[in-house]
Amino acid sequence: MSTVRVRFAPSPTGYLHVGGARTALFNWLFARHHHGVFVLRIEDTDLARSTDAATQVILDALQFLGLDWDEGPVKGGDFGPYYQSQRLDLYQEYAAKLMEMGRAYECFCTPEELDQRRQEQMKQGQATRYDGRCRHLSDEEKEDLRAQGRLPVIRLASLDEGETVVHDLIRGDVTFDNTTQVDDFVLVKSDGMPTYNFAVVVDDALMKITHVIRGEDHLSNTPKQIQLYQALDFPLPKFAHIPMILGPDKALLSKRHGATSVMQFHEDGYLAEAMVNYLSLLGWGYDDSQTIFSVPELIEKFTLERVSKNPAVFDIQKLEWMNGVYIRALSVEDLYERALPYWQRAGFLPEEITPEVKEYAQRILKELQSRIRLMADVVESAQYFFMDDYPYQPDVVQKILTKPHTEEILQYVYEVIKEAPQLNEEHLKPLFQVGMEKFGIKMGELIQPLRVALTGTNVSPGIYDVLELLGSEKVRSRIERTLAMLKEKELI
Repeated sequence: MSTVRVRFAPSPTGYLHVGGARTALFNWLFARHHHGVFVLRIEDTDLARSTDAATQVILDALQFLGLDWDEGPVKGGDFGPYYQSQRLDLYQEYAAKLMEMGRAYECFCTPEELDQRRQEQMKQGQATRYDGRCRHLSDEEKEDLRAQGRLPVIRLASLDEGETVVHDLIRGDVTFDNTTQVDDFVLVKSDGMPTYNFAVVVDDALMKITHVIRGEDHLSNTPKQIQLYQALDFPLPKFAHIPMILGPDKALLSKRHGATSVMQFHEDGYLAEAMVNYLSLLGWGYDDSQTIFSVPELIEKFTLERVSKNPAVFDIQKLEWMNGVYIRALSVEDLYERALPYWQRAGFLPEEITPEVKEYAQRILKELQSRIRLMADVVESAQYFFMDDYPYQPDVVQKILTKPHTEEILQYVYEVIKEAPQLNEEHLKPLFQVGMEKFGIKMGELIQPLRVALTGTNVSPGIYDVLELLGSEKVRSRIERTLAMLKEKELI
């Protein structure tokens, strides 16, 4: 096999959708598995909607996922430029070539005329396709139409008989009837801009792309593109159309199913390792038993033969579970580096971190690590370690702090904390047991009001760990604050 060359070619008209990210990932894994080349090409011929900001979002998303490209924006390469808007002269050259060969022609039909014909075809139960009426216009007829102010598009004179067969590496042979399924599609619009089907063929051929790996939604475009390859005498790449991604309701994944932007997942606290692992399993699997794959394992094991024909369902709960697995596997140092931006944005930590602050932060993370599913969780789950004015959860206050003896229990703990030499289980547990006997309660009935007083909630790391992290002065201050709050609300 010659050097494998694959490409990911997004349009910069918005964020990078997880479906696009999965396509990029499959191309990247295929290239890395075969020691090939991964090309990034920006398809920005839609000048009205393409923006530099959207291009940067795509680059940022790919960099976040670790999908480094070998050729493309920033890096360059031997087959650039890698922005379609900078390749217009190439499209004009090949459009002219097709015209000279008699395989393309000018079409002067207006959008209104085309729409009317489509409506008539639909009424008669026919396939909607261009009827080729401009194929054989004389020079005089073309001049008359230009004189009317009509601007032509350029159409391919497609094959009007026989079949075009797509040899798909995932789906096998897919046959298209040239008479009903491939019409004289537009190559160049009236404003001179190329259409997707034309530009992608010219680019893939000139960039020597060997394998076109893309979503199943492009399968219907492939016979048109094959006819273009053949008309221009370009080598035909191998095609592989990967399954679509559906939401839990089996409809195409969209915003209504929740976040679909890669960078939104990043902001919400999903790790790149978890995203890559999970996206790789949407339509591909190595066996029935393995779910967690490192990137080196994915590169080693990824093949198109194991890509499914069936749609994949995006399960956010499974992704959250997987993210938690990866978070729990991080070293405390690594977890700290990932949590730091969230805590700094929340105002918990300053820009300049002292060794003492870093040590305190890492001690907190060591206690929270097993509970975190998303990195963004580190803000709410750790706020009481950094804020003395942490909020109380009203339902928790009502459920726990309004029980009998709450005031006496908290005052007892206050005195115990004041006298204890160290706030750890060894020193405190015996004293808490004395309190249990004094009030005739179980350990949980002593610990839960204390936990709410110190954190504002009833869910936290072990109480002895919380006490030791906060220290005697803060613990006593928070008990005082809680008792004052209860009296103010007349709950005790």
